[in-house]
Amino acid sequence: MPKLYVGNLAVSVTSSALHAHFSRAGGVISALAVSDKASGRCRGFGFVEMAGLSDVAVATSLLNHTELDGQRIVIEPDPALKNGKGRHKAARASSAS
Repeated sequence: MPKLYVGNLAVSVTSSALHAHFSRAGGVISALAVSDKASGRCRGFGFVEMAGLSDVAVATSLLNHTELDGQRIVIEPDPALKNGKGRHKAARASSAS
């Protein structure tokens, strides 16, 4: 499933709020607002897994630079998935060397 990186999140954003915001654009499989373990507050970024590539396109065009909890969010493809290399693939490739 295609995943999006969402940056510039307010510290008050929760995974539920992120899910609800992206549901306006299409099918959301999961949403995670990455939080600080000590404070429990959002660290300013998160990830949203969309149901399909068309949902990603709609979410990016409809929601990029929109306001969520008082801050303009920035949407990008998940950096770990650029060029088809996920985190796990990269880790396996470097351990094989």
